[in-house]
Amino acid sequence: MTSTTTDFDLNRIGPDFIADPYPTLHRLRAARPVHRNADGSVFLTRYADVLKVYQSRDMLSDKATEFAAKFGDCPLHRHHTTSLVFNDPPYHSTVRKLLAAAFTPRKLAEFEPLIDGIVDRLIDRVAEMGDFDMIEDFAKVLPTEIISFMLGVPEEIRPKLRGYSVAILGALDPVVPPDRLAAGNAAVAEFAEILDDLITRRRANPDGAAQGEVLEALIFGEHEGRRLSQEELIQNCIFLLNAGHETTTSLVGNAVGTLLDNPDQHRRLQEDPGLITTAVEEFLRVESPLQIGNRRAGAEIELEDCTLPNGTYIHTSIAAANRDPSVFPDPDRVDIARKPNRQIAFITGPHVCLGATLARIEGRIAIGKLVDRFPHLAPAGARTRLGLARFRGFTAFPVTTR
Repeated sequence: MTSTTTDFDLNRIGPDFIADPYPTLHRLRAARPVHRNADGSVFLTRYADVLKVYQSRDMLSDKATEFAAKFGDCPLHRHHTTSLVFNDPPYHSTVRKLLAAAFTPRKLAEFEPLIDGIVDRLIDRVAEMGDFDMIEDFAKVLPTEIISFMLGVPEEIRPKLRGYSVAILGALDPVVPPDRLAAGNAAVAEFAEILDDLITRRRANPDGAAQGEVLEALIFGEHEGRRLSQEELIQNCIFLLNAGHETTTSLVGNAVGTLLDNPDQHRRLQEDPGLITTAVEEFLRVESPLQIGNRRAGAEIELEDCTLPNGTYIHTSIAAANRDPSVFPDPDRVDIARKPNRQIAFITGPHVCLGATLARIEGRIAIGKLVDRFPHLAPAGARTRLGLARFRGFTAFPVTTR
């Protein structure tokens, strides 16, 4: 074992790991696939173990205790303990049931013309610019427009959403400095005030808007006689807006970065646009927007070569699982035609991402049209990473079409 694996502690990672986690993850998977951190939690890097945790119904997503210790009594704690993702049945079942009808593949396919139109307008705009920022000018705008339309968020508020999202999601990192906690709390408080007004007005005037189908499902829907309270509505809308646009923003940015770093695959996609569907799956695998997940064992769980006791706090490395050589031959090589590709960027099991289909549609259309429209797309400066361990993407990515 190298000192890298024996000394590794997820709660003490630094900028080198965030910049390029994959060498460390490979070493951990080979030497210590069930790695115990100093606080007693475990970090899983093997695909089979991560998959078993996600598919088990004995794993708990509720983080009330952990987040109380991490955040204290504050807006971040109220948000993350009320939203869909960090809860278990019956509450999780209620919220998911209310959303399910609006997120079926058939329903989401109806959004394709809307997505097409937004992508075309964005591409026309950046084409006139020549030099532009892939994140600021393109990747973050598309999903923001789509999820805002689905929730009925006014246009004047939409430019603020990425800032809210990065601040709120950034507080979920294993290591969170005080200034990031303060920014996250401020973002939740400001965002919640905006949504409180939006929900109140929509509840009073349900037929007054031509958009906001998902918001309607949450406000007026009912599951087993249960409707969501105002606070539950606010916090789940924050979650949907964050999750609905952050994943796609990073998917598009990471995909373009991967293509520019692998010109052979870039040419391959240009020559065979029909590969876009498998290409999106490969982009999700090699640079998963969500890198780390968490569960708490609600029962003893047997992994490949050990058993974790009930109550164990588990960190799942999606990034490591998606580059496990036992599942993905030559895992660090980008192959846009890779089949099979059982990547788990959107998790799996009871908490599989509701927006996975929507993100795939957005990614397929956006990346496909970028590759087609800009055959000479190239870097125009240094890229800036998001600076988070849990989420992987860029905050700045200058490119040129000339």
